[in-house]
Amino acid sequence: MTIATELPLSDAAASAAEAERGPITMLNPDFPFSYDHYLAHPAGLGTVPEDLYGTEVAIIGAGLSGLVTAYELMKLGLKPVIYEADQIGGRLRTASFPSAPGVVADLGGMRFPVSGKAFYHYVNLLGLDTNDFPNPMAPATSSTVIELAGKKHYATTAEELPEFFREVADAWKAAVNDGAAFTEMQEAIRARDTARIKEIWNELLPRMDEQTFYGFIAASKSFKEAGFAHREAFGQVGFGTGGWDTDFPNSILEILRVVYTDADDQHRSIVGGAQRLPEALWNHAPSDLKYWPQGTSLASLHSGSPRGAVSNLRRAANGDLLVRESWGREATYPAVVTTCQSWLLSTRIHTEEALFPAELWTAIERSHYMQSSKTFVMVDRPFWKDIDPETGREVLSMTLTDRLNRATYLLDDGPDKPAVILLSYTWNDDALKWLALTAEERVKLMLHSLEQIYPGVDIAGHIIGQPITVSWEADPNFMGAFKANLPGHYRYQQRLFTHFKQDQLPESQRGVFLAGDDVSFTAGWAEGAVTTGLNAVWGVVNHLGGSSVDGNPGPGELLDELGPISLD
Repeated sequence: MTIATELPLSDAAASAAEAERGPITMLNPDFPFSYDHYLAHPAGLGTVPEDLYGTEVAIIGAGLSGLVTAYELMKLGLKPVIYEADQIGGRLRTASFPSAPGVVADLGGMRFPVSGKAFYHYVNLLGLDTNDFPNPMAPATSSTVIELAGKKHYATTAEELPEFFREVADAWKAAVNDGAAFTEMQEAIRARDTARIKEIWNELLPRMDEQTFYGFIAASKSFKEAGFAHREAFGQVGFGTGGWDTDFPNSILEILRVVYTDADDQHRSIVGGAQRLPEALWNHAPSDLKYWPQGTSLASLHSGSPRGAVSNLRRAANGDLLVRESWGREATYPAVVTTCQSWLLSTRIHTEEALFPAELWTAIERSHYMQSSKTFVMVDRPFWKDIDPETGREVLSMTLTDRLNRATYLLDDGPDKPAVILLSYTWNDDALKWLALTAEERVKLMLHSLEQIYPGVDIAGHIIGQPITVSWEADPNFMGAFKANLPGHYRYQQRLFTHFKQDQLPESQRGVFLAGDDVSFTAGWAEGAVTTGLNAVWGVVNHLGGSSVDGNPGPGELLDELGPISLD
């Protein structure tokens, strides 16, 4: 559950209600195309002419979006050629503790909302196991501590929190209902009523595009009546995923896309780490392949390894697209899909300017990326479940605080095994505070903060091995964790997202397709990586002279009807 929404029904009641009304899905209001239905269609995603079987298509980036794109193109009989600067997985990166390789830490994506149906299509297809993620107050979380302004609140259920937090939750609920038609939008999403979704969203867009998240709540009647303390606490605690005040400067549209689709709730993690999904896509041999012999996988097509980092992308003399690796090898392709973070097309990859319209380059350069930092330690056992004999409470809890750590998560796989503490998960300004510090310096400061909340609890005495830390903004292949649009950026996102349909572009600007979660309207969520990859698949197939199958129109066929509107 989330702190800032209604208390949930019982599991049985919730299941019955969902079965009757339909589940909430990540049916994005900008383009409410049912990607999960598209993927489930027995006839597949499309066809290409048989004389094009085996045609090579370049995929830049072996993250989730690139591998979904490559996997689906391979199934259609094309030959994806994947380029990767570092390692398979992108921001679904899982690290192992050297002294215990089976104990892992998810450095990027680590919790995935059940509403992301296209994402879970691949999780289920590949037979990956998932667990409930221990968010604040979630069923998998035995206790949560909220500590603000030096005052500590311990709770096992939301009902145990002070009335003040209920007031904050009620103010947020009233704000999104009064100002953003929250209940009506969720009902339309449940019904997959695309006409109603677009009607609500298209009316909101002109009013909301230039408004910040903070401006929205500050202007709402409910938060005005509640007062600043409630807005401050909402920023510190926010949703069940943690405080969101680092998002306050971002567009309110970004937040609405999350809460409408329950992306902030009911999260699960992948057993063994999130990187298992892209690795499974790399190694899996589909049973419904065109052209390729049974047993073919992306790994086998690449002899076990993708090609290297791309340094140059330009139009070749014959009209095809030329991809140059950093060590000099070149190859040409009739189509290229770039799934790297879009900034890299102007910073790490020398991309010919003429490949994209000037207004698309503007959209790329104006992308606003969020910083993100995580620091993990391994401990000898999940000692936090020990009960303090004096208080009768667990000695350590999932923690939300206004101190440096901001959010501390407790992750275990059973009582008699080493466990993991995510000491701190921060974004934006909070993440930048850690940037210049070593892993050891980070841990010392984080333990100092936790000592103020849990005096007498010897966390350090349980730590074994070396810490694992990441600051995504310091990685030259990412320069940030994920995109979050600022006010006024809707037009830029519209250009990026719709670029996969290229019938209105001149021939000289066709054949390069953008994908990745930052191209989607749900940046920061793996669902966006999957769905933009599927857009790119449609774009490549259409570009090469193929088509969607009867009865299963692709995203390109429905873009004009359901896609993002122009504000100009």
